[in-house]
Amino acid sequence: MKCLIDRKVYKRCKTFNNAMVYLAALLICCTIIFFGYADSSKKKIKIGLSMDSLRVERWRKDRDIFIEEAKKLGAEVIVQSADGDERRQNQQAENLITQGVDILVVIPKDSVAAAQIVKSAHEEGIKVIAYDRLIKESNPDLYISFDNEKVGYLQAEYLLRKKPKGNYFLLGGAPSDNNAQLLREGQLRALKPAIDKGDIKLVAEGKHWAVNWDPNDALEKTEQVLTQVNNQIDAVVASNDGTAGGVIQALEGQNLAGKVLVSGQDAELAACQRIVKGTQTMTVYKPIRSIAKEAAHAAVALAKGEKIEKAKQKVNNGKVDVPSILLTPIQVDKDNLDEVVIKDGFHSRDKVYQTKKP
Repeated sequence: MKCLIDRKVYKRCKTFNNAMVYLAALLICCTIIFFGYADSSKKKIKIGLSMDSLRVERWRKDRDIFIEEAKKLGAEVIVQSADGDERRQNQQAENLITQGVDILVVIPKDSVAAAQIVKSAHEEGIKVIAYDRLIKESNPDLYISFDNEKVGYLQAEYLLRKKPKGNYFLLGGAPSDNNAQLLREGQLRALKPAIDKGDIKLVAEGKHWAVNWDPNDALEKTEQVLTQVNNQIDAVVASNDGTAGGVIQALEGQNLAGKVLVSGQDAELAACQRIVKGTQTMTVYKPIRSIAKEAAHAAVALAKGEKIEKAKQKVNNGKVDVPSILLTPIQVDKDNLDEVVIKDGFHSRDKVYQTKKP
């Protein structure tokens, strides 16, 4: 009898112990799953920022503001600059993918060559934002920029108001940059009515482009055209402030600086100083703080799998209609320089007007 009781007690104890073991194992599994999920939800988003170059002042500002905003959103940014080399940019993008970035933000050197970046990223399930330059022959997930055709229109339209008749020289940016093509389209749209009426004549057939947006190339091409037309130029539609600087150097060599109208884009510090001095007529300000912040928020949202509600426009890149956010550019001259550029905190008044001794 005693033996039977002991056996029953033993069996119950064994069953109880087994149950406790199973329960403990279940609790451990649940704990691992819970904390694993918690860690995953708190995982810091890693953004790869692939940049064409940092030679131009404007792009350094984009980078700094983008990083600052991304950090506020709890994201980490890895920056790679290709120094104007499309092959290097593609290699750097592959490296960013290998490093395990959650999303790529690309400022392409070459709008077509960068299609490979989109392809490689998508193969790894990584989304791509085309930043201020459209990536063609691919399907990027978002394009964020300014209306670049409108930028070109604003450049030419301003000069046309100031100089409704005369010889105009159109100096474009890098032919490999889709933005340069859009700028030219906008410039010609503004000038066409005056050209058709015979009020405006395009000298040098309007075919000149500054390789890599290089101010030195802009200088050389402007010198060539000045020689070709015996200095008979009334306005130069320069596509950005860097090329405008090269144009103005060439004009200075012929004592024409301040007499020939010159446009620009980006509101670079040197350009703003030239506007104050009177050698550059205008620039187009693209609020960099706005685009950089928008891009940072969009990058984090896409990395989380969220929809970008602000992407209400579509821009066709030759293959697909890319969801787009297009911001508004602003004409700037000496009359509104303080109100637009300085008030926005893009440059200080002391630096623009050079009132502070170094």
